[in-house]
Amino acid sequence: MKSKRDIRTALRGSMTALVTPFRDGAIDWPAVDHLIDRQIDGGTDWLVPCGTTGESPTLSSHEHDQLLERVIDRASGRCYVLAGTGSNDTADTLQKTKQAAKAGVDAAMLVAPYYNRPSQEGLYQHFAAVAEAVDLPIVLYNVPARTGVTIHNDTIVRLRENCPNIIAIKDATGGVDSITDLLSRCDIAVLSGDDVLTWPMMALGAVGVISVVSNLTPSLVKSLVKAAFSGEVRQALSIHRKVFDLANGLSGFGPNPLPIKTAMAIQCLLLEEFRLPLCPLPPAAREGIERLLGCHDMLDRVTA
Repeated sequence: MKSKRDIRTALRGSMTALVTPFRDGAIDWPAVDHLIDRQIDGGTDWLVPCGTTGESPTLSSHEHDQLLERVIDRASGRCYVLAGTGSNDTADTLQKTKQAAKAGVDAAMLVAPYYNRPSQEGLYQHFAAVAEAVDLPIVLYNVPARTGVTIHNDTIVRLRENCPNIIAIKDATGGVDSITDLLSRCDIAVLSGDDVLTWPMMALGAVGVISVVSNLTPSLVKSLVKAAFSGEVRQALSIHRKVFDLANGLSGFGPNPLPIKTAMAIQCLLLEEFRLPLCPLPPAAREGIERLLGCHDMLDRVTA
């Protein structure tokens, strides 16, 4: 059994925020298995199911549990599993996190409660309540554009000091300004939550990325992280530009996960199916994604 110390050391590298493939309104389990195998073959270090990219707000509690169990079983120890278990309800977050721990995930990721817009004290109490109730490494998820609230560095430092199993944070704030301050004040591990900022954030001390674009190109993102860790600046910059162009291009066609799932459907990796209130992109946007993939030589082949 892996200890929290082991997980803290391992919590780094290329991590994929997995999409959830659907077929006729249900989870497409054969597609899930294929995507997991493809990620592992591409060198992905961690699988991250049941997050925003996985359309978690539209998954039932039963589907959430089923999906975690399927990912754990299919991964079969070949890589780590970080489960998205957060919500805007502390009791529900706690229940999901306990269930994930029971299923055997390696760590849990807790998004800041969305819509409620809690105070910093409310955020602290929310995360602390979950961390204190489970014997599981916790990754905070700071994504103010989605949640309407920012987890301030003071709150992060306080949580790290008082909750030993809060060991990392996924930073999707859209900038790098707070990273140096945070890492000068505590030893929390920082993970980029924006593909376009992975290399800049790693240059400032982040230890990896929880990536969306790696659903499409796992080996490319893995190579970027590897080059950044190795200090191969020219190579990292070259790969960063490729990742930036692809991720930035996709983001212009709609909110995540619409563009990435559409691109994957174009590559025949899954069906172009979403759950309301998300719906397929208009034809012009789909054509734009096809042109983008063509510019990256990704139309006629599935890349690992």
